[in-house]
Order: sequence, then C-alpha cells, then structure tokens
Amino acid sequence: MTSLDTNISDEFRDPRLRVFMNLQAFGDMPQAADGLKAIRDAGYDGVQLGWQIDRAQLDEARQLGLGVCGSGRVNAPAEAAPLAKEAHEVGLECLTLHVGWGTENDDYAAALIESVLAASAQFSIPLYPETHRATIFQDPWRTVKFLERFPGLEFNGDFSHWYTGTEMVYGGFENKMEFFRPVLGRVGFLHGRIGNPGCMQVDVGDGSADGRPYVAHFRALWTESFLGYLRRRPLSDRFCFTPELLGPEFHYARVFDGREETDRWDQSFVLVRMARECFAEARRRWEAPNHPA
Repeated sequence: MTSLDTNISDEFRDPRLRVFMNLQAFGDMPQAADGLKAIRDAGYDGVQLGWQIDRAQLDEARQLGLGVCGSGRVNAPAEAAPLAKEAHEVGLECLTLHVGWGTENDDYAAALIESVLAASAQFSIPLYPETHRATIFQDPWRTVKFLERFPGLEFNGDFSHWYTGTEMVYGGFENKMEFFRPVLGRVGFLHGRIGNPGCMQVDVGDGSADGRPYVAHFRALWTESFLGYLRRRPLSDRFCFTPELLGPEFHYARVFDGREETDRWDQSFVLVRMARECFAEARRRWEAPNHPA
C-alpha cells in the first residue's frame, strides 16, 4: 500500500474519524527519512508527538497542515497542570497520558485522577489516560471502579495492554468485555495496535479474522468504543485513531532472523482501514431507527 486511500471505498470515509501517526512508532521506519511529509502524503490527518514536545517536529507538522497531539506521564498530582499548560500554550489538540505506576493505593490514585481532570478543565485540553501497563489503569477491574468514582474520565483505549497483559480470552472474551463495557463508552482516543493472548503486537495480515480470532476481538473493542463516542458527543466532534506500532527497541516489534516480523508502515495502513470499517459499523448501529438512547 502507498497511502491510506488505497482500496478504501467512500462508504468508509468519515470526517469524524481522524487518523494520526505516532512519531515514536514512525521514528525508525524507513519512511522517516522523508520527514513528516511522508505522513502527510500518505493521507494521515496529523501526528502524535513523544513525551517531550519537539518544537522542530511541531513546526514541521504545522507547515504541512497536519494536526498535532501529544503524550506524557503523570506520576504525581502536581505534574498534571504544568503538562496541560504547556500543551495548551503550544496548541496541541489533546494529550494521552500514562498515569501512575500501578502500585499506588486507591487514595493516591484518586488524587492523580483528580489532578488530571482538574488540569484538563483548567487549560481546556482533553487529557486521555491510557489503558496501559504499569499505570493505575493497567487492569479492567480497577479501571471500572475508578470510572464509577470519576464518571468524567475519558480514556485512550490502548487495548493490547489489557488483551495480552490480563489474558482477556481466559475466562471468556465476551464476559470480560461485558464487564468493562462502561469503559468502552468513555473512550475518546485509540492507539491502533493488536495483540494476541501471548504477544501484544503481532502481524494482522490483511486485517481479516480468518485464523486470527484476536483480530475479531479488537474489531469489537474498537466498534464499541466508536459507538460510545457517537452516543455522547456532538456530530461536529472528531475522534482520533493513531497507529502505534513500536519498533524492536521498545520490545514490541518481534524480530526473526534479523528482520522485523512485519512492515509496520503497511500494517499501520491495515489498522486504519480496520478502524474506518469499525467506525462505519458503529455509525450504522447508532443511526439505526431502534438504536438505544
């Protein structure tokens, strides 16, 4: 594939779904030699910066007409406001956050959540805690309980961490998904990566579920996330889907005989196509005459 528009029919194009490229994933792809122009020319709407705001990347993205969002980590309540303030001042659209290390007691974790929600409101910038390992949202049970306590939370659904890290199919995928369905109703950002029960970033081929039941599971997770977004947000709002296929230096991409398992650039196109198909399915379900209120 050469661009996101390759083999994508008009029925799957929806301006409410914006697709960004994560620059931590892009940085060691061969296409990075052409700079962010390769991302723009491939049809992406924007980029997600790393944890440190790189002004050169920010300026280049803006010159190319790309949207820009960011990412960060909040380990202490006092860290949330400065992070949000800087992001607001440079005009980032939103931030995805790793919040805590996952070893905090509930009181300290609650203080972290309160600081994130307050910083988001103070600086008028969406802050999306990630469903990520080594954070306070690393497992579905605790995340559901925190959401009951803080219903204003919205998440970056980085679901490979849950799918693999908590072995989601063990005990029944549908049972697990039903339990954390409230979280799927509060997703405002998605990191595109698919794992299986033993590895959190795997080859998905052409995106079909044939021989890959985990692909069907992720399609269900993404569709429910999009449906929850359509139910609670105005039609003028935009949802951001960002492939984040990280390289071997992050211990994500698998290497066999000295070569990566997949072409992560092309696999990112597959994930975007899948996301567009899932968004179209969510839209169909939402627009059906008997859809739930």
